[in-house]
Amino acid sequence: MPIYEYECKKCGKHLEVWQKITEEPLKVCPECGGELIKLISESGFILKGTGWYVTDYARKEKEKKETKKKENTSKSK
Repeated sequence: MPIYEYECKKCGKHLEVWQKITEEPLKVCPECGGELIKLISESGFILKGTGWYVTDYARKEKEKKETKKKENTSKSK
């Protein structure tokens, strides 16, 4: 379930709320009753567990490119 961020126009309070995508956005601040605006924020992407390395995907892609280059050079001869 995604986390959505809201900010109150009246009091400036910042909220982070777990909501389903299908849920209606919040409109009223729980603190002061002011109008809430939905913020656009950076998404976090975290891979947990063993075996996840930053270089895993890059390495596989690089190997595919090198294989294609070798195939193309051997076909052109």
